[in-house]
Amino acid sequence: MVLSVAIIGSGPTGVYTLAHLIRQKSPLEVSLFEKAETAGMGMPFSPEASSRTMLANIASIEIPPIKTTYLEWLRAVPQGKLTSYGVDPERLTERSFTPRLLLGEYFRDQFLEIIEDGRAAGHVINIHENTEVLDIGEWGQKFKLSTAAGPLAETFDHVVLATGHSFPEDDAATGSYFPNPWSGLISTDIAAGDIGVMGTSLSGIDAAMAVATQHGTFKPDADDGLTFETNSTDLRITMVSRNGLLPEADFYCPIPYEDLQIMTEQTLTEACQSPKPLDNIFGLFRAELAAADPAYARKIDLENLSADDFADAYFAARAEVDPFRWARKNLAEVERNKAENRTVHWRYAILRMHEQVEEAVSEFSDGDRARFDAGLKRVFIDNYAAVPPESIRRLLALRDAGVLHVAALGDDYELDAEAPQPTITTGDQKLVFDVFIDARGQKPMVTADLPFASLRHRLLEADQEVPDIADDYTLIAPPAIAGRVSFAAIPYLMHDKPFVQGITACAELGEAIARGVGKKSREAGIRRRRRLA
Repeated sequence: MVLSVAIIGSGPTGVYTLAHLIRQKSPLEVSLFEKAETAGMGMPFSPEASSRTMLANIASIEIPPIKTTYLEWLRAVPQGKLTSYGVDPERLTERSFTPRLLLGEYFRDQFLEIIEDGRAAGHVINIHENTEVLDIGEWGQKFKLSTAAGPLAETFDHVVLATGHSFPEDDAATGSYFPNPWSGLISTDIAAGDIGVMGTSLSGIDAAMAVATQHGTFKPDADDGLTFETNSTDLRITMVSRNGLLPEADFYCPIPYEDLQIMTEQTLTEACQSPKPLDNIFGLFRAELAAADPAYARKIDLENLSADDFADAYFAARAEVDPFRWARKNLAEVERNKAENRTVHWRYAILRMHEQVEEAVSEFSDGDRARFDAGLKRVFIDNYAAVPPESIRRLLALRDAGVLHVAALGDDYELDAEAPQPTITTGDQKLVFDVFIDARGQKPMVTADLPFASLRHRLLEADQEVPDIADDYTLIAPPAIAGRVSFAAIPYLMHDKPFVQGITACAELGEAIARGVGKKSREAGIRRRRRLA
């Protein structure tokens, strides 16, 4: 018996899943379904959702290789092509940040190579581009997929949901409002005027760049910085967020990560089993941080902080300084540290701990989860979502040109996106925009958001507001489909795994899924041999 597998989505999760599946000795029949024109890229890295100015927030050293490393692939690319993307071939290193479109081309090329490898190894691999799966229904012990062209004739033993980023279909863009950065912004001409961007993370920076580059050009200056040249006197971009802070630049640290000394698997397990798991986990966090960087611990009075007020202390210094002034100072520090291979130990400790703490989140009570989301979660996200230094240089260039501004909204504000001019009201302040872009990125989604009606009905019938999954990401329930659907759709994992986004997470998902499918394939082969005997 040859196990038939349908992979819905061919972005990084789908690519890594296929790369691991073809290593199985038992033959598989794998069909990949991609609703876009080109399989193997992924929406954030495709021309439909990105431009040459938008940078990937990950360097080659952090990207799990598929056939070759990203740096090896880049060095094989013609130099003229790299320079057309603004990449200097002579300055490429394993820690260089490049445009997202280049990373998309890497995934596409690697995807095509592993298809050839898989077929050479005896697997049947079918690619369906321009094919959006609309429903996943059951057909006895098989699954039957429906597309815009109707139900497919073939059926499948196993389905992998690798659908990537997802946004509600009823959130449609208008002439003055974009509900997310991927709702047509790249292909829309934005007139110079008052432009609002919700969010100051990399997604917000991308949105600001998508507009700015329609009205001007970034050019290098004599001090290895950037200037922004524009003929428009009407362009004004305001990035808004609750606290009005800009992200920090990506920092140097040893990769692969060094082991933590205090927050180990054992101590974390013990903390999770205690009556106050979040407080005990913070005790480990505090001890690890103090051991890693005693000077920083003293500076923020760490020994007297709790899980509820650490975030305030962490952000306090930045909150007291103009965000662009802080950005200049931080950028200079980061560049100096990278040149000297110097690690800021408190930053590195927080970076390594976020993945450990994530494993405990699903066990938190509602109260602890609310406390975590309001405190430590914000710290971890700020730390691991540091942006490429080039992104900070661009923000500073826009600021120096008088184009870019940042505004803090606080916790109590109202956005009227349906007004002819989108308006934000907060206290006595009213911000009015000609165009407004919500760039806060992906939000967690629940079962009721699933676009596949039959599967959605099955899960809701089993009282699964959020899909209940095993270690190999297969559904645990309902019994009729348990173990036969791998749930790797990231927005639906974020409830229990708030830091699951990113290419490294995609690689981990793909490897775990392939292990589960491989086990099933081997079991099917054993059953077949027994029948033949």
